[in-house]
Amino acid sequence: MGTAERRKAPEDGGAAGSTARSVREAPDSDIPAAGPDVSARELPARADRPEEREEQSAYRPLWTEEPARRRRLPDPVRTAAVRAVLVVAVTLISAMVAFLCTMAGSWLAFPMVIGSVAGTVVATWGVLDVWVTRQVWNQRHGVVSVPSSTARAVRRERRRARRQARSAERAQERIRRRGGTGQLSHP
Repeated sequence: MGTAERRKAPEDGGAAGSTARSVREAPDSDIPAAGPDVSARELPARADRPEEREEQSAYRPLWTEEPARRRRLPDPVRTAAVRAVLVVAVTLISAMVAFLCTMAGSWLAFPMVIGSVAGTVVATWGVLDVWVTRQVWNQRHGVVSVPSSTARAVRRERRRARRQARSAERAQERIRRRGGTGQLSHP
């Protein structure tokens, strides 16, 4: 059935009924299902042959882009986090091998336990490195100013205080240049 046949007036019961049935059966979520009050003209053109359906579905995007909920970590922080995850993973594997060697009564149990203890110390250092790197990054590059941030209000107050101090200093300087004693004649 061609496009012209599908787009005939609603009086043509066969074309409208088959089109409505094919749209209702369609698994595509982006195609509206036809209700009893939808005419054949309002229905989207559908491919009836399997080759045309495959061709149409081939051009559909696999995913839709969504904006990120959180900002990306800075490079040094992300590098430290990856390093910490790798060290923690190796330590956990080492601890599991040490436990299994201990259960089996293998001679390898003692060296693995020592390695696990050392790995725990290094893993703790790695996690602390992520935390310290993040704190240093925030201190050097400033905090992210979001509406809920208290840093924005603090900076605003500091700027206001600096402006007032500068204007008071300029006023005193003007009074001194006029030859006064630094005081106004009347308070």
